Amino acid sequence: MNATNCAARILLLSMICSGDLVAQNKTVDHEMKEVLGLDSTFWQHYNNCNIDAMRSFFTDDIEFYHDKGGILNGLDNFLSTSKRNLCSNDNFRLRRDAVAGSVKIFPMKEGDKLYGAILSGQHVFYVLEKGKEPRLDGLARFTHLLLKTENGWKMSRVLSFDHGPAPYVNHRKQIVVSEKILRRYDGTYKAPQSGVCEVKHANGSIVLTIGDKIYNILPESDTLF
Repeated sequence: MNATNCAARILLLSMICSGDLVAQNKTVDHEMKEVLGLDSTFWQHYNNCNIDAMRSFFTDDIEFYHDKGGILNGLDNFLSTSKRNLCSNDNFRLRRDAVAGSVKIFPMKEGDKLYGAILSGQHVFYVLEKGKEPRLDGLARFTHLLLKTENGWKMSRVLSFDHGPAPYVNHRKQIVVSEKILRRYDGTYKAPQSGVCEVKHANGSIVLTIGDKIYNILPESDTLF
């Protein structure tokens, strides 16, 4: 075999291998999109307390680890506890929302065979009480191990941890208020708890001084800061 033929065969072999790799990557990408779609559907059922529908998303030997609530083993135990804690009071519900941009997915392989996926990210929970606006209640991290079974993708191990207060999100908007309006608030005031405080307008806002602490307060309306 001359050098030219040898080089041609090596090039052909590399192109075949490269094509196989691209095909495998496309297959994995498709599988991961499927997992993300199933995850989204699951949380819709969770938010609506569709416990029976949630059953099909888990393996029978599901293990659930919670940093506040302990460990739950087995599908029946997990679902009955979920129903009791989440869905037993018609006046109280929880809504779970993933934190935008936080969710990551990682394929799990044995050699070239895809057997599972890890889904990880952050989510927040809202308390839904009848007659009240949804109340942001907490922030936590999650990690889910999903396995590829003959009946499709199933959650097998679930970790819910790092629970804490939800970060404050400011939905208020600053407006422009005339200096004439801001000047009305200038003066020295005495508050029952904080004592003497001084108010001065500056740069389109109000500067509040209490002792050695200074606060810049922005206008939301002519009378609300």
